[in-house]
Amino acid sequence: MTIVLIAGVFAVAAMLFRGGFTDTVPVTVVSPRAGLVMNPDAKVKMRGVQVGKVASIEPLPNGQAALHLAMYPSQLHFIPANVLVDITSSTVFGAKFVELVPPAEPSLQRLRAGEVLDAKHVMVEINTVFQQLTSVLAKIDPAKLNETLGALAQALSGRGAKIGQALSDLDSFLARLDPSLPALSHDIAVTPAVANAYADAAPDLVKTADNATRISQTIVDEQRNLDALLVSAIGLADIGNDVVGTNRKPLTNVLHLLVPTTDLTNQYNKALNCGLGGVGVLAKGFPLYEPGIAISASLTWAAERFRYPTHLPKVAATGGPQCLDLPKIPFDSYEPFVVADVGVNPWEYGNQQLLINSDLLKQLLYGPIAGPPRNSAQIGQPG
Repeated sequence: MTIVLIAGVFAVAAMLFRGGFTDTVPVTVVSPRAGLVMNPDAKVKMRGVQVGKVASIEPLPNGQAALHLAMYPSQLHFIPANVLVDITSSTVFGAKFVELVPPAEPSLQRLRAGEVLDAKHVMVEINTVFQQLTSVLAKIDPAKLNETLGALAQALSGRGAKIGQALSDLDSFLARLDPSLPALSHDIAVTPAVANAYADAAPDLVKTADNATRISQTIVDEQRNLDALLVSAIGLADIGNDVVGTNRKPLTNVLHLLVPTTDLTNQYNKALNCGLGGVGVLAKGFPLYEPGIAISASLTWAAERFRYPTHLPKVAATGGPQCLDLPKIPFDSYEPFVVADVGVNPWEYGNQQLLINSDLLKQLLYGPIAGPPRNSAQIGQPG
């Protein structure tokens, strides 16, 4: 009985050591391979804390491996649903374990029982390296390998300093190149788009190059005429320099004299535009029935004669340009008369306007009148 009791104690201890009495939930990890040193009961860790273990390893028909994990339920609420999986080890020769790596942006959902995760990375074991090296060496002829190594040794013999200097120069070059790697990566990334743009523009570029070839050939064929043109242009430039240089002072004086005129023209540019616009409207009018000039003339009552010195002409008008209804004057309308201080105002106060006893009317009716008109100095009343 004592033996049975001791055996039961050892069995219970072994089960406790193996976690046989610990509640677990299943999670499956699909890996390209389980690794050469991956065994059941391997640990499942996250941030260095064990959160489960490998229950079993199942090889799949496609060469991959399915790792069935036994996860501790108390740890699942710490593991995001989009957790990454690596199969790694602490050393090259050590046994593998499953490392859960939190992503940069963890999901709000937690890992649940029955989910399937993909292992993106399996650490390379030294066994795999030796296996691949053995397969490579098996295909190499020892004699040729010996010759190659001998030639390589002879080539490197006595050149250690130069090779070291070359490696040092390479290191310096890479150090200078390192800051430009981001720009180089960007250039490589946009190269396909640039290449596609050049590919789309290739027909036009080829056509442009073909036209440039023809233009070049034309220039070669007409080089004599081109030389003559250049010589003539040089002669014209010399004459122009002579003319401008000789007449520099008169040209400068002319430009200075034109300044007031150009200033006045600039001040009245609005009125000039209105006037030219009115001429344009007249030009678009209906043509005459017969070629020629149509004149509309009539006789009007004469205004009062000028008086001295009140009506002496002067330049004192102000107010600037006035376009009124120009360039399109409404039909059957008249523009108002603009009164300005120019010495004459037909509508000034006291102007009789209609002058019956006018010398001009007498001359129109009876012809020239001998002698000067009475009161030629315009002193007092006319007549």
